[in-house]
Amino acid sequence: MLKILVADDDRDMCLLLQRFLSRNGFEVQTLHTGKKTIEWLQGNKPDLILCDFRLEDMNGDELLKKAKELHYEVPFIIITGYSDVKAAVDVMKHGAFDYITKPLFPDEILLTIKKALAEKNIQTPAPVRENTETAAPTPTALGSEYIHGNTAEFRNILKQIDLVAPTNYSVVIYGESGSGKEVIAREIHARSRRSAQPFVAIDCGAMSKELAGSEMFGHEKGSFTGALNQKTGSFELANGGTIFLDEIANLSYDIQVSLLRVVQERKMRRVGGVKDIDLDVRIIVASNEKLWDAAHKGKFREDLFHRFNEFSIAVPPLRDRKGDILLFARHFLEITNGELGKNVRGFSPEVEDIFLNYVWFGNLRELKNVVKRATLLTEGERVEVSSLPFEITHFEKLRFDQGSESKDAVDPLPPVMTEPKKEKEFKSLKTASLDAEYEMVLKALEEVDFNKSKAAKLLNIDRKTIYNILNQYKKIKQL
Repeated sequence: MLKILVADDDRDMCLLLQRFLSRNGFEVQTLHTGKKTIEWLQGNKPDLILCDFRLEDMNGDELLKKAKELHYEVPFIIITGYSDVKAAVDVMKHGAFDYITKPLFPDEILLTIKKALAEKNIQTPAPVRENTETAAPTPTALGSEYIHGNTAEFRNILKQIDLVAPTNYSVVIYGESGSGKEVIAREIHARSRRSAQPFVAIDCGAMSKELAGSEMFGHEKGSFTGALNQKTGSFELANGGTIFLDEIANLSYDIQVSLLRVVQERKMRRVGGVKDIDLDVRIIVASNEKLWDAAHKGKFREDLFHRFNEFSIAVPPLRDRKGDILLFARHFLEITNGELGKNVRGFSPEVEDIFLNYVWFGNLRELKNVVKRATLLTEGERVEVSSLPFEITHFEKLRFDQGSESKDAVDPLPPVMTEPKKEKEFKSLKTASLDAEYEMVLKALEEVDFNKSKAAKLLNIDRKTIYNILNQYKKIKQL
C-alpha cells in the first residue's frame, strides 16, 4: 500500500486528511512538528510527503532541504494559504512538486497527489469502499459547520433551492458577509444532478490580481516566473460539477473578461496555454453588494452580470431571523465543546437575551466566534454574561453614547467599541496591562481559529502563558 506522510501542526486537519486519504487506498502517517517529521524520515520512506508550509518549529522549505539531505527524492507537496503562495513557489524552486492553497478541496488534493505519483510512474490505488452510514467526514465537511434555520425566511430559501437545484441555471446569492452564502451554494449542488461530481469554492476576495488567473484557470509549465510545473485550475477541477465564486465583485476587470469567455463558450485555456479545454460546469456566484449596482457604477461587467443572473437568492441577515439565533448558537456550542474537549451544556437566560437583542453585524460568522470565545472562557456548565466580549454586553449603551437615533437602527459598520470614559476613575497599572494582554491573546486566537499552539507562535510565547493570561483575566473580572 502506498504511504503518504502528512506534516501539519493542525491536528484536526491531519485527522481529516488521514481519513480522506485512507478511504482512497493510501496508508497515512501524520506528524505535527518538523523535528518529529525528520526523526520519522530517518527510519521510514513514504511515497509522498504532504506538508503545511508553516509548522510550529520550521517551514516547508527547511523541511524539504532536510529531507533531501536524507537522500529523499519522493514527491513533496506544500499546503499553504494565499498569503504564502509566493513562498510556496520558492519551495517549488528547491524541488517541491506543487502547492495546494487553503481552503482544501478533496478533488484538488487527490488530483495533485495522483499527478505527483504519476510523474514517478507510481500507480495510485483504488478507493476503499465503506458503509456510507458510518463513513468518516472528508475535508469537504470542514466547512459544514452550519445547519438549516427554522424561520419562515430560511424555509423560503429552501423552497428556492428545491426549485433551482435540478436545473443548470447559474445562480447569484446575495447576502451580508458571514450570512452562510457558501452553505446555500453547497446545498444547491447537493440537491442537483451534479451532486456526485466536485464542488469547488473560490474566495475571489482573497486572491491577488497576479494569481487569480492561475488559481481559476491553471497554468502551463514555464508560463511565468515560478511556474515550474503545470497547475490545474479551479474550473478544471470542478468540471462536471459546480464551482462557487464567492465575493465575485472583487475580481479584476482582466479576470472578468476571461471569465466571460468561459461562461459564454464553456471553454477555457490555462495561463500560457494554447489549447482550449471544454467545460461542463455549473456556476454559482455570491456577493455582499448588488451586482447590478456595481455594473451601473462600472465596477462589474454588465454583460457578465446578465450571464450569471439566471436565478437569484437573497439571504436575510441573522438580525432579521431572530428565531434562528439560539438554534445556531447551540449548534456552535456543540462544535466548540468537541474542539476544546469541554462539556458546556448551554447558555444562561441573560446570555440568551443578549444574543436575541444584539444586531450581529458579522452574522453567523460573528455568532460562531463569540460562542467559541465564550466557551473557551467558561469553567462551569453554562456560558454566563461574564464570558461574553465587552462590545456584545454593552452594545446598547455604546450605541446610545454614539447618538444612535433608534435602538433598532442598523449602522453599515459596527460602532467603535471603546469603553465609556469615566472621569476621575483609573485602573491599576497591572489591570490595564492584563486587559491589553487579554485582547492581544483573543485577537491572535481568532486569527488562527482558536488554535492555541499557533496563537502562541504568533505572539512569541508558549501555550502555558496563554492559559495563564486567560485564567488571570477571568479571576479579576469575577472580583
